[in-house]
Amino acid sequence: MRIALAGNPNSGKTTLFNAITGQIEHVGNWPGVTVAKKEGNVKKELYEGEEMLRVVDLPGAYSIAPFTSEESITSSFVKNDNLDAIINIIDSTNISRSLLFTTQLLELGIPVVIALNKRDLLRRKGISIDTKKLSEKLHCVVIETASIRKEGLKDLLKAAASLKGKVQKAPFENVKEFTAIPEDRYEEKEKMRFQLVESLVRDVEIRKVESEKENLSDRIDRIVAHKYLGIPVFALVMFLVFHLSQSTVGPFLADIFTGWMDQLYGAVEGMLGDNVSPLLSALLLDGIIGGVGAVVGFLPLIMVLFFLLALLDDCGYLSRVAVVMDRYLKKVGLSGKSIIPMVIGTGCAIPGIMATRTIKDERQRRTTAMLTPFMPCGAKLPVIALFSGVFFKNAGWVGTSMYFVAILIIVLGALIIKKITGETQNTSYFIMELPEYRLPSIKRALVSMMNQGKAFVIRAATIILLCNAAIHIMQTFNWNLQMVEEGMESTSILASIAQPFAFLLIPLGFGAWQLAAAAITGFIAKENVVGTLAVVYSITNFINTEELVLVSGANDVASVMGLTTVSALAYLVFNLFTPPCFAAIGAMNAEMESKKWLLAGVSFQLSMGYILAFLVNQVGTLLTTGSFGTGFLPGLLGVLAMVTVIVYLMFRKKEGSIEEPVKEMA
Repeated sequence: MRIALAGNPNSGKTTLFNAITGQIEHVGNWPGVTVAKKEGNVKKELYEGEEMLRVVDLPGAYSIAPFTSEESITSSFVKNDNLDAIINIIDSTNISRSLLFTTQLLELGIPVVIALNKRDLLRRKGISIDTKKLSEKLHCVVIETASIRKEGLKDLLKAAASLKGKVQKAPFENVKEFTAIPEDRYEEKEKMRFQLVESLVRDVEIRKVESEKENLSDRIDRIVAHKYLGIPVFALVMFLVFHLSQSTVGPFLADIFTGWMDQLYGAVEGMLGDNVSPLLSALLLDGIIGGVGAVVGFLPLIMVLFFLLALLDDCGYLSRVAVVMDRYLKKVGLSGKSIIPMVIGTGCAIPGIMATRTIKDERQRRTTAMLTPFMPCGAKLPVIALFSGVFFKNAGWVGTSMYFVAILIIVLGALIIKKITGETQNTSYFIMELPEYRLPSIKRALVSMMNQGKAFVIRAATIILLCNAAIHIMQTFNWNLQMVEEGMESTSILASIAQPFAFLLIPLGFGAWQLAAAAITGFIAKENVVGTLAVVYSITNFINTEELVLVSGANDVASVMGLTTVSALAYLVFNLFTPPCFAAIGAMNAEMESKKWLLAGVSFQLSMGYILAFLVNQVGTLLTTGSFGTGFLPGLLGVLAMVTVIVYLMFRKKEGSIEEPVKEMA
């Protein structure tokens, strides 16, 4: 039996889906979290009937007449997929808005059971609803639920299962004024529907508190969602998050973790003994355990960060960040919905890019897909943690500033792309459900953290392991397949491949082939930057948690790499703001649906990363030493060439479709 879960955004649909199926789909307080339908079987302990129940979680919708791409998915599915029943999830704290969609569903003829959700919040707000009268008025069963607390789920599923084969009566079929309006007079009919719903709400709802009165949530929003104060508040929150994850709690947990990695290294070294080939020993110890361990050593820092971000999301704060940024993004030619992929992209760029499909306007969707990878994702966090620890004594401002640099690049990039394509109209619409502030769930935050940590470990055990093994082999042999002598690694296969790229990076302050090789492997997976650095510099442990700094045995990592504080910051910027991993580029290709836009996007990302790193290194070197750094003149010529092309495309005469300037940009 197939049952659809349908309702407004933020009504608790996905939370209910997770509760009755046992799956762990992401729950968020913004539209576009569910960008496609998701299916799962109901857990047997919740429904004891003989027939299997299969439920489908549909994207949030306000109307059966689609206005957004999410509503198109929902509308098409409920109309065309021969459903046995619909569970309509209603936010019981705001039934007047939810019931507009409910009455439309009831007119389809598919049997409906209403889940009057969030009844725990209902009591707290001093609201009561006469469910019996509501059921009679709508001609369907109404079950009170609290999906977060898993209350009322058995009764809800039992009611839904009993509807198979039945025909649903329309709610207003006896209201002649409503039924007399022809379907083609849609606006007039919906206006009448709104009046009937308001009348119905007055009949079934009793409020002890006037909703017009300002509550605690409103007072908090006056500060955190303020159009001017909102951004400095966000900066402070992010600074505290990075301070806890990168400088205090994270390194404390890393102390335990790195101890385990050292024990593993010692145990494997002991098992190998002296009778094993030096090549095999070095491959296992330095290439695999050392390289992968260097990346995994940052896992505690990353998991603490994701835990804190999950708490911020669950308490309702991140929705306010989206509202604060919305007004600025619209001014630079992006959709209000563009902030959602960017927030999601802080976890991983791939789902962030996929979330752009909820943006209706083609140019805005493609622009957002192009710019979303600039947000530092989870894979970039080990790179941030490494360089902030080595060169900036775990300063919390380093990670925080990278997020705000990303926002500035996105704003600048949006203005450039808007100017290049020549489109000035912004017809986007953005509806955001702001949930009430609530105490975040430690359990949900832990589940989210474990999922992110699991994905990180899987990448470390597959892509990063294979890549580090290949890096070690390439560094060990030359093109004649002869082992290179110690100290002669510059004659290796790896060095010969990386050296031409290293030459181009001299103006950026990091012209060593080892650093170039690490940056190249970062395109496979950004965590590879840390792993490759560990392999090429023979560093088995980056973290000395007694001092909460990053070291390499008796040698300081900074001196081993040969980077100054300025060139290290430039290297960090280059790795964060050049094109993302290949998987994210593949997602860009799928969502953009244009090879021209894809090529333009990758070219733009590469240009921005190079220009920013050049400016950081050369300006920083000038300020700290009184003169420009090595390779200033050729680097300046290259940067000027990139800027000239961008400026030409921005101010050239626009002709034809937007594909033409994008093609030239590529």
